[in-house]
Amino acid sequence: MTRKTILCYGDSITWGYNPVNPNRMTLDERWTGVLSKGLGEDYKVIEEGLNGRTTIRDDPFNNSYKNGLKYLVPCLESHKPIDLCILLLGTNDLKKRFGLSAIEIAHGIRVLIDTIKKSAAGPCGLAPEILLMVPPYIKKLNNFPYEFEDSYQKSYNLPDHYAQIAKDYKCEFLDTSKIIVASEIDGVHPDMDEHLKLGNAVLEMVKIIMGN
Repeated sequence: MTRKTILCYGDSITWGYNPVNPNRMTLDERWTGVLSKGLGEDYKVIEEGLNGRTTIRDDPFNNSYKNGLKYLVPCLESHKPIDLCILLLGTNDLKKRFGLSAIEIAHGIRVLIDTIKKSAAGPCGLAPEILLMVPPYIKKLNNFPYEFEDSYQKSYNLPDHYAQIAKDYKCEFLDTSKIIVASEIDGVHPDMDEHLKLGNAVLEMVKIIMGN
């Protein structure tokens, strides 16, 4: 039996940033690791999380390689055939320096999904299935007060826009804000307990999508 491949394309939440300290969570602690363990040996879960990754924008403070669109096609080509692409981006687009509205952030997601849909990175040269996930809400912040200033309410507006995109592109959708919360320490990243919740929720979604 051929192993099915799942690509998790995201930012520091997918990378496993630990809000308690600057280290990365272990594989078993990250939501992607929880997913991989739950699916078992019939699946290959590829973690493509990058701290600071945006949807489609160059970050003037963090170099152009943080632009999620620029790496997406090479990433798809590198790992194909991909059965399912899980997309979790948008938090970094909330940063004050970009000055974006929730609608503009959602437009970046549209561009990424359109790119995946037009790729031949899935089985038999078709496009992979897509699970679009909206990031958890950010909180009133302690450690990043300037970087995410005025972004609190915008994060609350993202789920409706993402849900509409998933409907328009006939993708699966998961609202992580209904499952997990950001840490009280930095207001952005979920802690290990929340990663466990998210991993289990994604696991159930993936089983449905893949027909398990």
